[in-house]
Amino acid sequence: MGRILHFRQLEAWRESHQLVLMVYQVTKGFPGDERFGLVSQMRRAAVSVSANVAEGFKRRGIQDKIRFYNVSEGSLEELKYFFILSKDLGYIPSNDDLMTQAETVGRLLNGLIASTERRR
Repeated sequence: MGRILHFRQLEAWRESHQLVLMVYQVTKGFPGDERFGLVSQMRRAAVSVSANVAEGFKRRGIQDKIRFYNVSEGSLEELKYFFILSKDLGYIPSNDDLMTQAETVGRLLNGLIASTERRR
């Protein structure tokens, strides 16, 4: 691919953005009383993954970049818990697709952090 000039070129961002879209779609069917509870938390955590990748990409210092990518990883783990909770509460019949996408994003974030660390 050559030199990456925009965060949109990062596979980690593209896949995390797909995860955001999946979360927004699935939470549309949650009960109305969860609008300001679990729905809000899930959406914010999902957006945080992508947003921190984007912000980290633009940071100039390697340590600064890695810190934002680590925040993405933390938000992703939080989101995985929300997938488990949503299934256990009966809001979704299965969390398999969400978890699979989350695992993909996690692997990509891990690779992004490792490649960034190698640039030190």
